[in-house]
Amino acid sequence: MNHILVVDDEAEIRSSLEEILCEEGYGVAGAADADEAMVLLRDTPYDVVLLDIWLPGRDGLDLLAEIRDLTPEMRPEVVIISGHGTIEAAVKATKLGAYDFLEKPLSLERTLIVLKNAVEARRLRTQNEEFKRQFSAAAVLTGESVPLKALRQQIKLMAPTNGRVLIYGESGTGKELIARSIHAESLRRDGVFVELNCAAIPEAHIEAELFGYRHGAQPGGPPEQRGTLERADGGTLYLDEVGDMSLKTQAKVLSALDDQMFTPVGGTQPLRVDVRVIASTNKDLEEEIAKGNFREDLFYRLNVVPFFVPPLRERKQDIPLLAREFLLEFGRQYGRPRVEIAEEALDALAQYHWPGNVRELKNVIERVLILNPRVLRIERKHLPPLTHKAGSRSTEEFSSLQQARDAYEREYILKKIEEAHNNISHAAELLGLERSHLYRKMKALGIAARE
Repeated sequence: MNHILVVDDEAEIRSSLEEILCEEGYGVAGAADADEAMVLLRDTPYDVVLLDIWLPGRDGLDLLAEIRDLTPEMRPEVVIISGHGTIEAAVKATKLGAYDFLEKPLSLERTLIVLKNAVEARRLRTQNEEFKRQFSAAAVLTGESVPLKALRQQIKLMAPTNGRVLIYGESGTGKELIARSIHAESLRRDGVFVELNCAAIPEAHIEAELFGYRHGAQPGGPPEQRGTLERADGGTLYLDEVGDMSLKTQAKVLSALDDQMFTPVGGTQPLRVDVRVIASTNKDLEEEIAKGNFREDLFYRLNVVPFFVPPLRERKQDIPLLAREFLLEFGRQYGRPRVEIAEEALDALAQYHWPGNVRELKNVIERVLILNPRVLRIERKHLPPLTHKAGSRSTEEFSSLQQARDAYEREYILKKIEEAHNNISHAAELLGLERSHLYRKMKALGIAARE
């Protein structure tokens, strides 16, 4: 049931409105002045307030300004009613946040229409605010390791710009979460975040998904569809696994990035958009360029700000935090009481190599909860066998001696940087290298500078 508060100093008006609106299925309360109204508003979340401008003591516009300061959960839509309606009063009320303005004597038909629309407006506003809260929560990066702290610092520095971002990282490391974090902290945070998974869409359809299509462009399909570029106008477009795009599509993406213009499939009129592009890949794009699979000019357009997401094996300090976070998440999802996890179980998780990264850890925690519905404390015995394996890498993981050498060198340098508390000059001393030489090594091995 939707709740309406009628604020009017005339008892007859309050009484008649209460009777009519109750018959329409609303819950209704009344207040004779601003002070009485605020007592009710702080106690109960109303959907709409029907507010008379002329009230004893403080007038309706003063009360409207006070309503505007209520928390989003408690703040109703306000419809001003007045028998002395003027254009100036209506304009002032609108500037103070009033949804609409009704003149006395009230038209029953118009009042009911305005109320219905105001209730829907509040529902949509509340839904949108809840979505933003969830979005912000989902965009929180969990972890206190040196690599993650460095990543947060880089996001904080680069998010407010419009620079294009290219996120590198293995599958399951959380590249989408990084993209969402950048959007959530950017100047476009109130705009949309639109994702296009370039690896999941068949080659024949990716162009239409990206640019949209117009009538007749897709036989048997709907007459028109807005593409992800058009839907992302004013916000952020996230191209996930951009390395899987065909060369033909890459050429069109390059053109769209240069001009911020594109023509939908089957269309004749170009569209202009304002979009920030964030792309991600689990491939070595420079290697793909050498193979002829990726355009060099597109690479340089996308790679304005590179982000390197470390694999979970390089941030094992974060495993306990992530495990507990996933326990809470799935506990809420499955209606379970708070489930604890033993230190020996956390130690076992930390010893595993996690080739599937954070995604694999999340799946393991969900599996443990599902298979142990009555357990309130996860012990080592509850973990699947894979997490009992030692943390050393298998030699089958590397296809060449150079790959194995690079992997060891990268891990060793990261360890020394952590020992040096993120001080690159001190890390260079520990490694017996010149500072400039260490920076070249870090760049070659894909290690982001963290000072």
